[in-house]
Amino acid sequence: MNLSAGVEGSNTALNIGIFAVFVAITLYIVFRASRKSKTAVDYYAAGHSFTGVQNGVAISGDYLSAASFLGIAGLIAVNGYDGFLYSIGFLVAWLIALLLVAELLRNTGKYTMGDVLSFRMQQRPVRAAAAVSTLVVSFFYLLAQMAGAGGLVALLLGISSKTGQAVVIAIVGVIMIVYVIIGGMRGTTWVQIIKATLLIAGAFVMTVWVLGKSGFNISGLLGDAVAKVGEGGEKLLNPGAQYGKSGTSKLDFVSLALALVLGTAGLPHVLMRFYTVPTAKEARKSVVWAIVLIGVFYLFTLVLGYGAGWLVGADAIKAAPGKTNSAAPLLAYALGGTVLLGIIAAVAFATILAVVAGLTITASASFAHDIYANVIKRGTVDDKAQEVKVARITALVIGAVAILGGIIANGQNIAFLVALAFAVAASANLPTILYSLFWKRFNTQGALWSIYGGLAVCLILIVFSPAVSGKPVDPVTGKSDSMLQGVDFHWFPLDNPGIVSIPVAFLLGYLGSILSKERNDAKFAEMEVRSLTGAHAEKAVAH
Repeated sequence: MNLSAGVEGSNTALNIGIFAVFVAITLYIVFRASRKSKTAVDYYAAGHSFTGVQNGVAISGDYLSAASFLGIAGLIAVNGYDGFLYSIGFLVAWLIALLLVAELLRNTGKYTMGDVLSFRMQQRPVRAAAAVSTLVVSFFYLLAQMAGAGGLVALLLGISSKTGQAVVIAIVGVIMIVYVIIGGMRGTTWVQIIKATLLIAGAFVMTVWVLGKSGFNISGLLGDAVAKVGEGGEKLLNPGAQYGKSGTSKLDFVSLALALVLGTAGLPHVLMRFYTVPTAKEARKSVVWAIVLIGVFYLFTLVLGYGAGWLVGADAIKAAPGKTNSAAPLLAYALGGTVLLGIIAAVAFATILAVVAGLTITASASFAHDIYANVIKRGTVDDKAQEVKVARITALVIGAVAILGGIIANGQNIAFLVALAFAVAASANLPTILYSLFWKRFNTQGALWSIYGGLAVCLILIVFSPAVSGKPVDPVTGKSDSMLQGVDFHWFPLDNPGIVSIPVAFLLGYLGSILSKERNDAKFAEMEVRSLTGAHAEKAVAH
């Protein structure tokens, strides 16, 4: 297939047109929603006004990012079995969020993760730490989404120059800032609901189409994908195509799986969604809905990935401007020509926009609520409007940083960047959340050691890993898969640090607590009752 034919000509106008329609409709909805955003509760938690089902759809919209749609489909197309394990990791992770975190968090907190962590600790140091880790995780995740925007545009509009892509990343950033500043959490939630509906519908149509071409025979589809590769095609059906069979690569795989499975329950932008519903029961219902929608979507990615491997071919995918990230759009072109390519591309763009808006509102809320209101002003902000104003200014700054970061990270693999965000979330946030909810002896020093220690160990191991420098050069492309070309300062053998940094963070939390004399059993008892029953939760929200 001639790729340029799928990128040039009249369809550029079509792609932009479909995307513009989506932006226009969502902006209208955001403006409508903004009329109701009067108070801090409206801005941060949409006034607790969404039902469990609505929030479940929005959570799936927040969670099914560019990595889920573009990254995983490409990884399955090229690596087969190994790529599908990303899907499984991302899905299984929700069971931890459902069983251990969702309901308890909704009952205990108000707007942010810092509310829960600082409930029975010294407020200021713990809130500052929670805000720092929230900002770091959100930044890594934002990088991945913005890099995805750059690659997607290169594919669709034929903009191959880095400057042109930078301009497009900036435009995506600006639209996202508008969503957040005007619509707040209510506007952002509606954008996510629309986007989730479009994404799942688009993936469903393509899945049925691919299955139709293979006679609705899954094993036939897998056979076709293997046959397309020719000699050695069986590797798509066996583990090891992506990670190899050496001891180190197996460890790396376990490390990645740990980060994916434990990271979700520590992702601040997912946790914040539980506050948009009125009760803990609705929070639980929203997670069940999210699990169903996300599970179905990841089954679609299996068909889309192998379908792209069969109908487009791994070599054509690797040679495309967005590399593995372009598998889904190329499959759309192979199935339905320029029109389907335009629709799927617009859906992918919508995906990036919605997720980026969700991340930005989380990071800005964490700064305004945790750092400004509770650390700088020591909890004495009389005028809630002032706090919301600070959140809006923060959203502007975060948007600008995301645009710059996205321009720098342009061209990196999206699923890989997201896996790093998950590793940071699992190391810095999850141990502290679980200890806070379940361990009576946990205290301020334990929380600080766990958050800062987990964060530091995770970041140091990422910087000195092969992911950043020192991978061998690929003979086909002439480049290595590391972020930095031509240098090698790695001493940590694994791409993903989860297998080391997550246990270290748990250990630091334990040691920090044991070595400190601070203990507040009464506060823990109060937190336990509140987290399990929801008693006083509304009062906490009201004050």
